[in-house]
Amino acid sequence: MEIKDTSIETFLAELASKSATPGGGSVAAMMGAQSAALTSMVCRLTVGKPAYQAVEKDMQALLTRSEKLQAELTLMIKEDVDVFNKIMGCYRLPKSTEDEKTKRSAQIQIVLKEATLVPLKCVKACVEAIELSRIAADKGSLAVISDAGVAVISAYAGLKSATLNVYINTKSIKDTQFTTEKLAELDALLKGTDETTQEIYQVVEKKL
Repeated sequence: MEIKDTSIETFLAELASKSATPGGGSVAAMMGAQSAALTSMVCRLTVGKPAYQAVEKDMQALLTRSEKLQAELTLMIKEDVDVFNKIMGCYRLPKSTEDEKTKRSAQIQIVLKEATLVPLKCVKACVEAIELSRIAADKGSLAVISDAGVAVISAYAGLKSATLNVYINTKSIKDTQFTTEKLAELDALLKGTDETTQEIYQVVEKKL
């Protein structure tokens, strides 16, 4: 059974265990997926309500986007586990001879780049989750407006968590051009997210 298909109880037990996976990367993707799921819930509890007929089409379109995003982030839970296991496999490669050490080091560097791209993708998805929660907060039913607030906080937590994984992986990568490019991409994604999250949260607070 894939990790994304396990029960919450099993997932948490594995998370709390000595096993390195699942870890923070999987939790980051999970928080992003939860955000998208909450936005979907707000949509479903808004669509069809006479008081929100004016935003019906907007909420239906939002639901399509949030469902797609939830699916993408759910897959990232497994992607994080898979790439971490690949790194561990690289560290277990033989290193008795200079040739083995060279090959092992090269393979580690290759997989570390992959391990950087996975959380970077998660950051991008969480930025989108924040933006989707804004629409839910602006147009969603007041009966579930607090859930739009939880959605933005979950997305923000996922974003910040995935950011840590980008940082820790790039720290071990020797290709400075790669790290410079990816950290610049990360900075661009993060720009304004603190303020945006706070703005959306305040919108929700004012509607409570």
